[in-house]
Amino acid sequence: MTRRLLIVSPHWPPVNAPDLQRVRMSLPYYREHGWEPVVLTVHPDDVAGVREPELLATVPADSHIETCRAWPLERARRFGLGSLGIRAWNALRRTGDRLLSRERFDLVFFSNTQFVTFTLGPYWRRRYGVPYVIDIQDPWRTDYYERPGAPRPPGGRKYLLARLIARLGEEPTYRRAAGFVSVSGRYCDDLSQRYPWFGNKPRAALGFGMSERDLAAARALPPSPHAWRPQPGEIHLLYTGAAGPIMPHALDFLFSSFRRFRDVQPAAASRFRFHFYGTSYVRPAEGHPRIQPVAAAHGVDDLVDEIPHRLGHLESLALQLQADALLLPGSSDLAYSPSKLYPYYLSGKPILGLVFAGSYLEALLHDLNCATIATIPAAAATAKPDRVLVRFFEDALAGFPPVSQPVRRNDLFRSRFLAERLTAQQCQLFDQVAASERHSGQA
Repeated sequence: MTRRLLIVSPHWPPVNAPDLQRVRMSLPYYREHGWEPVVLTVHPDDVAGVREPELLATVPADSHIETCRAWPLERARRFGLGSLGIRAWNALRRTGDRLLSRERFDLVFFSNTQFVTFTLGPYWRRRYGVPYVIDIQDPWRTDYYERPGAPRPPGGRKYLLARLIARLGEEPTYRRAAGFVSVSGRYCDDLSQRYPWFGNKPRAALGFGMSERDLAAARALPPSPHAWRPQPGEIHLLYTGAAGPIMPHALDFLFSSFRRFRDVQPAAASRFRFHFYGTSYVRPAEGHPRIQPVAAAHGVDDLVDEIPHRLGHLESLALQLQADALLLPGSSDLAYSPSKLYPYYLSGKPILGLVFAGSYLEALLHDLNCATIATIPAAAATAKPDRVLVRFFEDALAGFPPVSQPVRRNDLFRSRFLAERLTAQQCQLFDQVAASERHSGQA
């Protein structure tokens, strides 16, 4: 029997945003696992984000997409309410009311990082008896910025408002949820410590994974206007994606060690080029460099190229295929699970992981055996460059001979991190939730 699934994802192609990628990659596979999806989203004209029309070709032509209109951004900003979740909350509620009152749905799935939209779950559950599952892509409530040594929180008053909403909204919203998907098992562990009842909730730790269809689409793109023009002898190392305030430790480690390497081997070091592309979520001409100042502090900014504005998902994949190696800086948030690891893996390029000891990223890289792993020191760096990084630089200078690269665990990757397999695991959780709801007589 086919069940019906209402998916709430305010971002949707042609908008390019990280939090839509799980559903976009899963959409071709839900039906084969017994779930008929309907995506509830916001009209792209009401979304402040980078447009990537090429993503539309990755959405099945027969997909059922319901759009609503959010409160216009320019008007909302006059009141300091630029958040898409706040601007679209009432429109999502009205459209969801219409769908749920006219049609049968077995489950609602919130897969986004507009956390305030999660509060529609308890409302719809009370009114229509439909259970809901929440996708924890990032922590809603976090004490990261209150920890000793943490950077100042971004956003000023907006951060304080978001923090207040999280403290008031997380517990009652999560308590009523029928189940959870999470990109990191550590997020669920943290919630189990905070709320004793959380440990009894059905849940599955599932990364975003990667779609081989995306890689094929990226290969078919015309050359990127952002692509560098390699010169003979140059070695190009690339990082794609946002670089938030939780990443500078890894960058300090990388650049300080490279500076010391250059002090010893200046001619060899001059061959390297570091590219950091799409380091913020803003549109072109709106972003400010985040990596260049860190590189400048270590005297290596002449070898660093940064594009602050967000790039398209497929364009980023195409650039990864052009690079000689890929950079994967870790976060001081030990539960951090970078979704970019999965396209990095499929690209087949050498990967340099800069990780904190005991982090989820460190464990994942060891499991997949897919990267050179350099551990970020807890204390101040010594006067010598890190030996793991030096070895990686020397391997790069030698053209990354096969013996220098770990033997990747392709069977493990394909079983755990391809989109079709992860969709199957999502649907197993949905089946479990649906069966549990029927057995308990609750809705």
